[in-house]
Amino acid sequence: MHNYIINASIQIVPVVLDKHPYEWVDEAIAVIQQSGIKYEVGPFATVVEGKYDEVMKVIDAVNEYLYTKQCNEWIANVQIQIRSKGNITGEEKTDKFK
Repeated sequence: MHNYIINASIQIVPVVLDKHPYEWVDEAIAVIQQSGIKYEVGPFATVVEGKYDEVMKVIDAVNEYLYTKQCNEWIANVQIQIRSKGNITGEEKTDKFK
């Protein structure tokens, strides 16, 4: 894939009763925070931004973390925006509203 900046939203929906779902979500957000990638936590999803490989690595890391920590079941909703010949940033899409 190219080397341009892309962005993605990641929403984790735990389908478990072993602990409060927010605890699993908080742990998933911690994985994103520790990745060093640009991110913004929202009430329904976390938006990440970086090069394609970096973003995909973080998405994989979140799912791998939940798996290794034995989260029994979760839904990972992911939206990715990619521009073929240039960067696509969150600021570009939201600055007009600030």
